[in-house]
Amino acid sequence: MMGVVWSILGILSGAFIAIQAPINSQLARGLGLPVAAAAFSFLSGAVVLGIISLALVKLQGISLDWKAPAPWLFVAGGMLGGFYVTLSTILTPRIGAAALMAFLVAGQLLAGMLIDRIGFLGVAVREISLGRVAGAVLLLAGALLVRLF
Repeated sequence: MMGVVWSILGILSGAFIAIQAPINSQLARGLGLPVAAAAFSFLSGAVVLGIISLALVKLQGISLDWKAPAPWLFVAGGMLGGFYVTLSTILTPRIGAAALMAFLVAGQLLAGMLIDRIGFLGVAVREISLGRVAGAVLLLAGALLVRLF
């Protein structure tokens, strides 16, 4: 049962990404600068997540261990997310939301295969099989078809 719930949440998360791109593009159009739209998108998200984190810390009676993670981890995810949001904000009005989502999924799959192959940051190592390569090629072909037609 939980597998179904996790799958639905994954689909919902993907839908949020698709909805976020045109929202941020509209914000960029209004502000006149895509980087500013990305910055405000992250700022509002950071404020909301900060409030939720504080509430959970209080409710669960835990404390955050600020010394445990490597220092670069505090910045790396935010920087990558910033690039993603900025590029999505720029690309959505140029190539459309569907093509952007297709290319995003293709990029995620290719990066995921590399992450699995090398075991990046403790991810379980999984070989790049013929089936995985075929899936990636089909996904890239699909992304190109969505963009071209």
